[in-house]
Amino acid sequence: MLEHITAVKQKLDAAIAQLCEVSWMFAKHPERDFTRERKLPFREVISLLLSMEGGTLSTELLKHFGCSADTVSASAFVQQRNKINADALPSLFDLFVQNTDVPRYYKGFRLLAADGSEIQIPTNPADPDSYYTGSNGQSPYNLLHLTATYDLLQHTYIDAHLLGKKKANERSVLCSMVDRSKLQNVLLIADRGYENYNLMAHIQEKGWAFLIRIQDVVNSRGIAAGLELPQTEEFDLFVDMSLTTKSTNETKQLAKNKNSYRILKTSRDFDFLPKRNRKCDPTIFYKLPFRIVRFKITDDIYETVVTNLALQDFPPHELKKLYNMRWGIETSFRELKYTIGLLHFHAKKVEHIYQEVFARLIMYNFSELVTSYVIIQKANCKYAYQANFSVAVHVCRQFFLGNVSPPDVEALIRRHVSPIRPGRSRPRKMTVKHPVSFTYRVA
Repeated sequence: MLEHITAVKQKLDAAIAQLCEVSWMFAKHPERDFTRERKLPFREVISLLLSMEGGTLSTELLKHFGCSADTVSASAFVQQRNKINADALPSLFDLFVQNTDVPRYYKGFRLLAADGSEIQIPTNPADPDSYYTGSNGQSPYNLLHLTATYDLLQHTYIDAHLLGKKKANERSVLCSMVDRSKLQNVLLIADRGYENYNLMAHIQEKGWAFLIRIQDVVNSRGIAAGLELPQTEEFDLFVDMSLTTKSTNETKQLAKNKNSYRILKTSRDFDFLPKRNRKCDPTIFYKLPFRIVRFKITDDIYETVVTNLALQDFPPHELKKLYNMRWGIETSFRELKYTIGLLHFHAKKVEHIYQEVFARLIMYNFSELVTSYVIIQKANCKYAYQANFSVAVHVCRQFFLGNVSPPDVEALIRRHVSPIRPGRSRPRKMTVKHPVSFTYRVA
């Protein structure tokens, strides 16, 4: 167990070392940035970004340097971090994921959940991609949109993409993430915000499987609305769909069979059919077979999903179980924001906030990987127990900085545990998560 904990830190250190070897690639001005000996070289700036908690910048620097009289000023740190370009922390995130990725499978598939989360950042009218003027007396604000894929069995983020909310298109971003991934045998599970033929086609072309919740059949305006479905509360229907963007008398006649043909508007995104069709051009169809399944969640709530998983291996009760597992990415966003400290930024510049978002993603993965190797055993107790993640994150940060030894990491995490109470639920509060002001931080 101690070997595993040590190995995780070694892999993060190795990823940082890889980044430092080519630090000139991540400097805005390679000919002069990080070329002189300073108190904050490239590696130290990266370590600081990774280890920051929720305090003010000055207190974070004091903690990092042990309250030494030689502690660098906040201004010096800002000047140094400003020399690092936007690709540095995303590249470190990718390196760490590659170094630590150990595939785990469920019935032959890696289970990846995809979702997005909005992040409110300090108000900055100079960033048009994220700035909103507000309405009905609301103050102006800025929003970023984080799209991420999350390994439900390893409990770590695999890929992430960050954009200003005004530029973000969740479906298009996820399509590009699917295309660039090198993973195989993946089942991608997504919520109804990703209901889209184009995304389904990208996943099919990748050789992956998909399980996507769509708008329910009742009063639906999505995929289900254009199909002829059984008039029962629960069903499992196979649809062998052929898509085209060419609208002719012939295709219109074919489209009367709603479960076999669909004419897509050329204004809709679909990357595997021509955008324009001349009259002399042959009609091109794209085959997209899938199942549409409706099952009961509670006594009066039903959900509808589309999938290309085989019925014999994944009957409706298996799909229900798999979709329920998707909740893991929702809880990870909560931990990322409140436990890791994604709402506690130490900058107002958008490029610096991007650094901190990816630094928090790296620290989330690091903390999860370390914590996952600690075995929690409690004899003769009513509940099973799990590590208290809030305490574990603090311990892991100190471990990363070299202030805690692996045996102490294990002992501290094992000592601070919380009971697992299955079946508990509460209404979801849909409120905006505001950034914590610089002047209202815990010292």
